[in-house]
Amino acid sequence: MHQGLTCLVFSLLFLSLGCQQEKKNTAEKEQPIRHQDTVTAKKQDVKPKLVTAADIMIKKDLLYKKYTLEDTYPYKDTTRSFQWDKIKERLAYVENFQQTPSLYAVLQNYQNEKGEAPTIKDFKRDSYKRVSDSFNVERYQAAPLYDPTTDKPVRYGRDGWLVRVKGSDTLARVPIAGVSFEGEYTVPKRYLRLISDSVQFNIINVVDVKNQNICTLEKVGKEWLVRSMTPVTSGRHKPPHAQETPTGLFVVQEHKSKMFYFEDGTRTYGGFAPYATRFTAGAYIHGVPVNNPNGSIIEYSESLGTTPKSHMCVRNASSHAQFVYKRSKDLSSLVIVID
Repeated sequence: MHQGLTCLVFSLLFLSLGCQQEKKNTAEKEQPIRHQDTVTAKKQDVKPKLVTAADIMIKKDLLYKKYTLEDTYPYKDTTRSFQWDKIKERLAYVENFQQTPSLYAVLQNYQNEKGEAPTIKDFKRDSYKRVSDSFNVERYQAAPLYDPTTDKPVRYGRDGWLVRVKGSDTLARVPIAGVSFEGEYTVPKRYLRLISDSVQFNIINVVDVKNQNICTLEKVGKEWLVRSMTPVTSGRHKPPHAQETPTGLFVVQEHKSKMFYFEDGTRTYGGFAPYATRFTAGAYIHGVPVNNPNGSIIEYSESLGTTPKSHMCVRNASSHAQFVYKRSKDLSSLVIVID
């Protein structure tokens, strides 16, 4: 009797323990998977999609409406135009380089204030004793660009060119990559002016030296709005004092309400140009020159939109120069010169 009872008790106890173990196993199976136990797929670096000229949307929304030119217009026995296809290519380039966050800088050596650049190997010297490199960039007012592998200066960088900073800006020579030009170099840090990495170049002035016109554009949303379309007079080739306006992409660097200039070959002031916006070396977008340091502003000149006549600068109607002057901020606006 006692032996049977004992067997029954052991059987019930074994059955109870088995049920509890089964419940425990079931509970463990039903436990939710914790987040840290999941295997997360590594995100692949996605390169931004490159913008093409076909993607650029340009819309006319003029804010300055004096002396406005049409898309195409007659000039003497020819037809001139705004080269929208070429402008779209340049705008696509601007949008593309801004897709990659960078620390930007601008090359600066206005009037050799940072020191004359050293002579490079295989330089050229013209009949006026001006030294330039194989890219036809003059030594005067330029920054020296060094080959990182040989540690020697190999070319010159124009004042106003935009670059990316690729390394520490505390080094004696800072690693840079060109935005206004191709290639990677080092440059003595005194020739660099750093620009905030949060800058957005949304105001652009496009000067066409072939058609002698200018348009100003502003990026609003996904569109580039045309704010003005007017005639200009660019720089002419008349050494040693007058030079062509160089083509390329430049950063707006300086504003002068009156840019005084010397008479050619002298240190005597010959007059001033109003509302001057400097973008490279001695090249400004400015109003009609006044050949009297104490004279009054002149609004318009019949030479505008004709042939190059300036000393590298881009001459505008004075009210349009003022429009550019007010809208183009230092180190956050661009001037693009095309031909």
